[in-house]
Amino acid sequence: MTTNQLVKQIKKKNSFLCIGLDVDLNKIPKHLLKEEDPIFSFNKSIIDATHHLCVAYKPNTAFYEAYGIKGWQALEKTINYLNENHPEIFTIADAKRGDIGNTSTMYAKAFFEDLAFDSVTVAPYMGKDSVEPFLAFENKHTILLALTSNQGAFDFQTQDIDGKEVYKHVLETSKSWKYSENLMYVVGATKAEYLVDIRKIIPNSFLLVPGVGAQGGNLQDVCKYGMSENVGLLINSSRGIIYASNDDDFGEAAAKKAEELQKEMEVILS
Repeated sequence: MTTNQLVKQIKKKNSFLCIGLDVDLNKIPKHLLKEEDPIFSFNKSIIDATHHLCVAYKPNTAFYEAYGIKGWQALEKTINYLNENHPEIFTIADAKRGDIGNTSTMYAKAFFEDLAFDSVTVAPYMGKDSVEPFLAFENKHTILLALTSNQGAFDFQTQDIDGKEVYKHVLETSKSWKYSENLMYVVGATKAEYLVDIRKIIPNSFLLVPGVGAQGGNLQDVCKYGMSENVGLLINSSRGIIYASNDDDFGEAAAKKAEELQKEMEVILS
């Protein structure tokens, strides 16, 4: 998917909502555990109930890898279901990969070719030769961890080096990499005040923003400081939507929570 196609969907749906599909078998409705593939059954119901309200879905691969081969098969079924039934929706493999040379190429092939995701999250710590193999794939996007929403972000990302925070070095350096036009960035919603400086460095890049909802991030602040001319934001909510109910009405409850965010976004976009 191209960035222009993503922007068209945002305008069509009046939404820049991304829903995280982080499936924990201890939290899903108990009746689904009787299904042959409870993870996929849960995801399918969430997708069927919310696809008209969001522009992206983001499965965190750890929640699938934890269940071994059955979890990976559920991830494959989920992305296939999305690509077959909702090809207009942007898909994100939240895998946080990052290694050098051929290893990165193989990671990229796994998510871009075999599973056919539109994008994958990647860690920048090993530098350009760990990221450029992902960037080489046409019409695919690499979402670089820049400034995350967790408390540990302050351990390294905001540390000052030669008068500049590490995350700013990451942003500026990444712009020089080959095919950097395929980059997007992760910026946590709990770091909204940093978005002013971030937009000075990458004014038009799309930002994947987790942390709205359960982690305490504020949608209004993120949009105030982070929205670009082409919107440039994908606001992710996971637990606050998909676990709105653990009863038979979990799909309807998820849709209700998603619609609340979508309506806020519609007002912001108007």
